[in-house]
Amino acid sequence: MKIREFTGEALGTFILVLFGCGSVAVAVLFGEYNSIFQIGFVWGIGVTLAIYLTRHLSNAHLNPAVTLAMVLSKRMKADKIPIYLLAQFSGAFLAGLCVFLLFFPSITAYESAHQIVRGSEESIITAKMFGEFYPNPGGTAVVPMILAIAAETFGTFLLVLTIFGLTEDANAGRPSSTMTPLFIGLTVSSIIWLIAPLTQAGLNPARDFGPRVVAWITGWRDAAFPDSHGGFFWVYILAPVAGGAIAALLEPVMKRITDH
Repeated sequence: MKIREFTGEALGTFILVLFGCGSVAVAVLFGEYNSIFQIGFVWGIGVTLAIYLTRHLSNAHLNPAVTLAMVLSKRMKADKIPIYLLAQFSGAFLAGLCVFLLFFPSITAYESAHQIVRGSEESIITAKMFGEFYPNPGGTAVVPMILAIAAETFGTFLLVLTIFGLTEDANAGRPSSTMTPLFIGLTVSSIIWLIAPLTQAGLNPARDFGPRVVAWITGWRDAAFPDSHGGFFWVYILAPVAGGAIAALLEPVMKRITDH
């Protein structure tokens, strides 16, 4: 059982991060995606495919915030947390490494053409292919840390609340189980379109930390973790967990409303 669940979570997280980070890499290096709409849509497709591929193995959480919310809502036993989180972070790290190896020659050429020294402050523009940053590098939004935390908390809250609603048996309006992954993917895309201009829309601690570590060990160093105040932790690790937890705590209220 543990091997099956580990495989499902690792493979599913690998797929969604590979497609998602890959789309950001293509946008940065080749300019092939001209809008957040396109990148958000690719992320949604990645999530959808990952769920379809692995939900028979582990129910396809693919996100530590979702896993912890499932435990808080008593949909999953707490003793499964370590295996799920280890699988999710491992899958995300391997996906980040795959993106780096796949685009390594193009990254080097881009840095040379734009006179970017990897690891410098300017190299954040390429580091964003892996981890997220606030404000979104290249954007014009003014995003203090507190707003970034609020955006990531709110975005993950919406995601987890939607997942609960789409998988709740008492919800007469929910889609069939064959269509649920598609609606979850569209939810991810919609949230990205809303908050990515502010924070790149992490929504998933594994998706952020795994590829960010890849950037750190492959030369970006300080540029991968540029906030000396630990902003990446508060914004991209703690905030999504808090958003998922809030959704889990509100689920009983939503059930009572539905029952009436």
